[in-house]
Amino acid sequence: MSSVRLTWFKSSYSGTAGDNCVEVAVTEQAICVRDSADVTRPHLAVGREEWSRFVTFAARS
Repeated sequence: MSSVRLTWFKSSYSGTAGDNCVEVAVTEQAICVRDSADVTRPHLAVGREEWSRFVTFAARS
C-alpha cells in the first residue's frame, strides 16, 4: 500500500481546531486511518467490509 498516494480527510464532526482527530483515506482494497496529531506514524489499514461493520456499530452506540 506504500506505493499508493493516499488522500486524507477528517470527519465533518472534527471541529475547526484540527487536533485530536483521526483522518481517513479510502483505497480500493482498504480504509486507512491515522492520527492527525502525528501523521508521521504508520497508519492502520482495515478491510472495507470490516470498516463498514465498525461504522455501523459506532453509529448504534
